[in-house]
Amino acid sequence: MTENSQQPPAPASALPTQYTPADVEGPLYERWVERGYFEADATSEKPPYTIVIPPPNVTGSLHLGHAFEHTLIDALTRRKRMQGHETLWQPGMDHAGIATQNKVEQQLAGEGLSRHDLGREAFVERVWQWKEEFGGKILGQMRRLGDGVDWSRQRFTMDEGLSQAVQTIFKKLYDDELIYRAERIINWCPRCLTAISDIEVEYQDDDGELVSMRYGDGEESIVVATTRAETMLGDTAVAVHPDDERYQHLIGKLIKLPLTGRSIPVVADAHVDPEFGTGAVKVTPAHDPNDFEIGRRHDLPTLTVMNERAILTVPGPFEGLDRFEARAAIVAALREEGRIVAEKRPYVHSVGHCSRCGTAVEPRLSMQWWVKVGPLAEAASGAVRDGRVTIHPREMEKRYFDWVDNLHDWCISRQLWWGHRIPVWYGPDGETVCVGPGEEPPSGEGWHQETDVLDTWFSSGLWPFSTLGWPEQTASVAKFYPNSVLVTGYDILFFWVVRMMMFGLYAMDGTPPFSEIVLHGMVRDQNGKKMSKSFGNAVDPLDWMDKYGSDALRFTLARGANPGVDVPIGEEWVQGSRNFTNKLWNATRFALMNGATVEGALPPAERLSATDRWILTRLGEVTAQADALYDDYQFAKLSDLLFHFAWDEVFDWYVELAKSVFQAGGQPAEDARRVLGEVLDVTLRLLHPIVPFVTETLWTTLTGRESIVVTDWPKDSGFRDAAAEAEIATLQRVITEVRRFRGDQGLQPGQRVPARLHLDGTPLAPHEPAIRQLLRLQPEGDGFTATATLPVEGAEVALDLSGTIDVAAERKRLTKDLAAAEKEKAQAEGKLGNEAFLGKAPEPVVEKIRGRLRKAEEDIVRLTGQLEKLPQG
Repeated sequence: MTENSQQPPAPASALPTQYTPADVEGPLYERWVERGYFEADATSEKPPYTIVIPPPNVTGSLHLGHAFEHTLIDALTRRKRMQGHETLWQPGMDHAGIATQNKVEQQLAGEGLSRHDLGREAFVERVWQWKEEFGGKILGQMRRLGDGVDWSRQRFTMDEGLSQAVQTIFKKLYDDELIYRAERIINWCPRCLTAISDIEVEYQDDDGELVSMRYGDGEESIVVATTRAETMLGDTAVAVHPDDERYQHLIGKLIKLPLTGRSIPVVADAHVDPEFGTGAVKVTPAHDPNDFEIGRRHDLPTLTVMNERAILTVPGPFEGLDRFEARAAIVAALREEGRIVAEKRPYVHSVGHCSRCGTAVEPRLSMQWWVKVGPLAEAASGAVRDGRVTIHPREMEKRYFDWVDNLHDWCISRQLWWGHRIPVWYGPDGETVCVGPGEEPPSGEGWHQETDVLDTWFSSGLWPFSTLGWPEQTASVAKFYPNSVLVTGYDILFFWVVRMMMFGLYAMDGTPPFSEIVLHGMVRDQNGKKMSKSFGNAVDPLDWMDKYGSDALRFTLARGANPGVDVPIGEEWVQGSRNFTNKLWNATRFALMNGATVEGALPPAERLSATDRWILTRLGEVTAQADALYDDYQFAKLSDLLFHFAWDEVFDWYVELAKSVFQAGGQPAEDARRVLGEVLDVTLRLLHPIVPFVTETLWTTLTGRESIVVTDWPKDSGFRDAAAEAEIATLQRVITEVRRFRGDQGLQPGQRVPARLHLDGTPLAPHEPAIRQLLRLQPEGDGFTATATLPVEGAEVALDLSGTIDVAAERKRLTKDLAAAEKEKAQAEGKLGNEAFLGKAPEPVVEKIRGRLRKAEEDIVRLTGQLEKLPQG
């Protein structure tokens, strides 16, 4: 890393009159990367600070959610780097098994081919080609945003090192009997042709049909209801509650299953809710997870009635029909037999859909590989409960425990070709051999490898340590594991965070993968609505970066980042942030034009003016507050603190008050130049992690140093001066009060007014030049007549308004407005004093009238005061 060398500060002319982000951001970022500012040294003696990027899909491009999350991580890592930590922000991408395979299969379909035409090996090679040509688009977009990642360490979940990590932990879990193969009900996507996990199923309300149908005949019949009539062909029982008196005579008997010629038993099972529907449920063990468990308890056969594409396979009239076609045909056939008791259409119910392609998921009995999560989940839960890992905000802990404490075994096999192929070989005599890294797989006639690949989340669950070179005990593992903090959305708390906790604790000798988990919300539109292309409110963050600059987008996102809370964002807010970067730019140009400097020590406090001592006090207080907010991940409060300090206090007050000092010259002006340089130096450093581009440009111009990226983080100077704070607060109240009076009199902001100031004996006396400049008050001159006098804060400001306003017209206007306010007051009091009205009127109406009364009374006080202050005559 290059030292932050000192050069002479640049003149104001080094800054163009206007800030154009497009001219600055790209070249500046490349300079940071070329100089190695973001590279982490595993041999460094500095304390480590590590964050891994939540790996974006290789198929993905930057969206507002990415921009939001990356802004927060970049802010944390930039600050820690400035604080002297050996900082690693680990980049990389996920191979996104299902999504990537779908992309390539779509490409092949356009050529009239399928993956089966190519074969597995050639297809996988084609996916690698696609990845090199089209994948990773997001990486360039991350540079646009300013991500300070260590590009020299970029990883991919399918690269050689991470593949070795996957094989290593699979073998370890297998040997510890925490991985097994079993036939269970899984979520199956008939479009992607693979199993998907529970957390990859998105539920939505669909219009369906609830059909009640009669099985059996006469007194030995029973009515069941279903929304999936096609599965009745696979029924192997009907279940009732063992205490349900209505069905005691049927328990243990056989009843005829319509359309099939089969007879099925009625079984008693406590799982059945006798209060729901008819109190009887059809049992299809091969096509429903609850039915599967009932089937196991009662040793029922399992009949699979659909293939992997959800096409019916039962011989007969329905064979070959799609599940939805079969549903309608079976209901029609049952209706023809008089078996339909009731039909409810439409029937809105929650249906699971594949999060990748949107297809309705089909529960399906299938032989799959599973992780026995019990001991792993217990360890993951314990690490949070005993305080080794802290979740921010703390109220998210309940969601974490609700999930991890009730975690089911994890189906990790996927029926894909793109991904980490399961390292298990099967032999001709039923042998099963798991092969670890460096081990030779069995060979010979009849031996073959498992065709399934691992769930993408299996490899990304190793991300905090596999990216550092594990299973090798590398210097990076020793230096940067455990990670310092994880920053991610609450929506993948279960997908990813829990996986990393389980694998980290298991693989790394009980050491959690990170000590803190910071969960942020989702980005929504300005009305709080989820962003979606179908809603027409989706935003490409690159468009806003092109229009307003990356800093403006980042600052807007940070200002909305309350822990765990969704973030509304609208274009006008980004525009407002662009105004802020412009304000920073213009204020720094003003400072440079007036000789602001960071050279040399600050003047002694006893020589400084109250204005200088006030701003240095506020600078110290804000620095301390900013540190506390950074440490507590309160980005919204932090951004507001720095925004209002910079705009309201530094620019609108200190810079304005300093103008008269600069004009007067002398030692006070020299001192103010040094103080202004100090304030801008520290303020830009405090802002840098959030708005890196504009602060780098301004800071290097102001200081003449190489880069703000590698300078020191500012510390609270400890300077405090309560008397100066009180004095400037008094000054601000005087200026604010006179400005309000000027506005009430209809004076334009720039309009100059003759004035006599009586400040002797008050703390305001030294500030007369600043008061006159800020309030546009010119010397009284000959013929001065005090037409209005304002007593404020122990001082007196006498104004001559005779040549500035039409007193008669202004008095007439104010008198008219006063009469209207008094009339409004009388009407409101009349209604509120009417008992009959109060007895009948709704409370909101009464409260509205009370509000009108309060407003009228306030107007009367204001207008009366303005009339009293008008010149006489």
